[in-house]
Amino acid sequence: MFSTLQRTIATAIFVTTCLALPASAQETLRIRGTIESVDGSVYLVKNRDGAEVKLTVIDPHLYVAIVKSTMADIKPGQFVGATGLTQPDGSQKAIEVHIFPESMRGTGEGHYDWDLKPNTKMTNANVEQTVGGVEGPVLTVKYKDGEKKVLVTPETQVVSYVIGDKSDLKPGIKIFVGGAKKGADGTWTTPRVTYGKDGLTPPM
Repeated sequence: MFSTLQRTIATAIFVTTCLALPASAQETLRIRGTIESVDGSVYLVKNRDGAEVKLTVIDPHLYVAIVKSTMADIKPGQFVGATGLTQPDGSQKAIEVHIFPESMRGTGEGHYDWDLKPNTKMTNANVEQTVGGVEGPVLTVKYKDGEKKVLVTPETQVVSYVIGDKSDLKPGIKIFVGGAKKGADGTWTTPRVTYGKDGLTPPM
């Protein structure tokens, strides 16, 4: 079972590289919404803009759950992602930080535009060190082309990725899809769905 779990998580490295590129450049769609109904592997999702999206999960499928974590769970050497707003000194004030399992190290590595909110950036990088700050801890994170300082405030949402299960995807569950592709029939397909456990909304 453990080897199967490892293979499943490793699949995410290939699937989630789409996070490193703008959705428009790939003719794909980022979906942030709530499942309204389920029919096998087809999900009717109400996106955050109110539009209904028909989403089909294709093989090799991967279901990834988001669970609550805290700043205490972030250690030097871990690979994390952070959505933030650029501060006058060039640092990032994090809206959310997500902790990747070791098997997903390198996913979407870099610092680039993101669309969670206007003017947000995504930084996926290795944690080099953590120091205290007036507003909260500051992470120094390093990626292949540089490094950033990320301020984690009391308002920052900290979560972790864990392997999920298709049976969790029911009406009312909040999901995130990083790069669904549009088919000829107008529906969207993806091999990977990220969803919130215990009522959590994926914050990225």
